[in-house]
Amino acid sequence: MADAMAPHPNQVADDTTLDQAGDLFYDPHVAYLLVHDEAGRCEGLVSRSHLHVFMARSRYTERTAIRDITHQRGPFARPAMDLELATRAMRSKHLRVWPVVDDDGLLLGVLTARRTGGRNL
Repeated sequence: MADAMAPHPNQVADDTTLDQAGDLFYDPHVAYLLVHDEAGRCEGLVSRSHLHVFMARSRYTERTAIRDITHQRGPFARPAMDLELATRAMRSKHLRVWPVVDDDGLLLGVLTARRTGGRNL
């Protein structure tokens, strides 16, 4: 699975406001943001579509934290998981990106549909 994992450059804390997260999506290369808690454990993933409904109501975005909205949360992939099993799980859950965490919940990387060969996810 290690060969299929991609790096995870775009991370935000779970107390990041929607307004701040929305600003990060102005970069066209940012498709998703990984969310972590105060201890650095992966809490989930948020995409543009998760924020879209909130961004239309700008007065809410200044005070609302990412942890307070619906976004993709665990369970996450584990490094010992067989790549074929991970690909099937991604397909069944309709995931295009799936965080991979260690036993402590710390992010190791992400699996993507492109890297797993699951283009039809």
